[in-house]
Amino acid sequence: MSVNDPISDMLTRIRNAGMARNAQTTMPSTKILVAIAKILKDEGYIQDFQVTEKAPQNQLGITLRYGPDKKHSIREIKRVSKPGLRVYAGKESIPRVRSGLGIAIVSTPQGVLTGYEARRRGIGGEVLCTVF
Repeated sequence: MSVNDPISDMLTRIRNAGMARNAQTTMPSTKILVAIAKILKDEGYIQDFQVTEKAPQNQLGITLRYGPDKKHSIREIKRVSKPGLRVYAGKESIPRVRSGLGIAIVSTPQGVLTGYEARRRGIGGEVLCTVF
C-alpha cells in the first residue's frame, strides 16, 4: 500500500495502538521514521523499537510503554508540518510543547532532533510533530 505521508501514518498507528492498548505496532520503515522512533525511545515515550528486514520493504516495530495504571505514556501526538503546508521554525521560534512538558521533533540540517536540542545547538528546521 502506498502512503503519501509516512510520518502521519506512523503517528496514527502509534495513537491507535495506544488507544487499543496493544503492546506493539508495525509499519513500513524509512530513515526518518527510525530517527523519530529513536527520539521517542530516548525521551521515554516508547519502550523500544526494532527494524526487521522483509521484502519488499523493511518493517519498523514499536513496543509501546504503559504506566502502572495501564495508561499510555503518550497523551497527545500531533503532526505539525504536513505535505500541503510545511511549517519551518527558526532557532528562536521552535515551539515549546506544554511549557516544556512535551517535546517537538524537528528535522534540521544536522538530523532529526528534539526542539530542546535544536534550540541548544542554535539551529532551526521543519517542525515534524509534537508529543506530550
